[in-house]
Amino acid sequence: MIDRFQSHMQAMQMFSKAQDITANNLANINTPGFKGDTQFQRILTEQVDGQQVKHTVPMQSVNLSQGELEPTGNTFDFGINGEGFFMIEKDGQANLSRDGRFHLDPDGYLKDSRGGHVMGHAGRIHIPEYFHAMDHDNGNAQLEVAKDGTIRLNDEVYDQIRVVRVDDPSALERRGNAYFSAPGAMLQPQDENSEVVQGYFEKGNVQALEEMTGLMKNMQMFEAQQRAMRTTDELLSQATNTLGRF
Repeated sequence: MIDRFQSHMQAMQMFSKAQDITANNLANINTPGFKGDTQFQRILTEQVDGQQVKHTVPMQSVNLSQGELEPTGNTFDFGINGEGFFMIEKDGQANLSRDGRFHLDPDGYLKDSRGGHVMGHAGRIHIPEYFHAMDHDNGNAQLEVAKDGTIRLNDEVYDQIRVVRVDDPSALERRGNAYFSAPGAMLQPQDENSEVVQGYFEKGNVQALEEMTGLMKNMQMFEAQQRAMRTTDELLSQATNTLGRF
């Protein structure tokens, strides 16, 4: 009966973890480039008093499926069609991101919406000439980014947006809701199978209906485990009282 009690506790922890994951997915449903999490269970075995005991541990992984590319017409909005990531430098750290809402700061550095530097093959992407061209060409400066990330200003090549590929996506670790990190050995310097799409940004890949359905299902399962645990507790109390009479 104690084993049954522990089983109910583990199940409740699993459904509680699932609720946390679903709640975070729904909270970021409108976050550009956001990748939702999914839950799975891993069975771990350990030795207890000479016997093998199995535990079911809730785990989570990132759903890296492609999000919809939303057209904006903005020169500095970019989406990725494929599995690659933008390389963003922020606070001295190299980050991976799918959020391509970029802008030029007053010094001409290309940055993301969180103030991180967008990285190219020459380091931080720096295009101060864009402002000069805008001032001297009556606002007709043409900044174009090819599918391979090559940046051209009035047909002159300046840099190439760095889009990297992760060999083992399971090695990705979240840094907040916008960034990921991965061991350097897992990164390929340029993902030739991904395309940079100018004038678009990638929407999050969270499906609201699926998440809401999962939220309700997990809540029902959690409550069912609560009821079962109360029943087990009552049976255990009755058994204890019965033994106390002898």
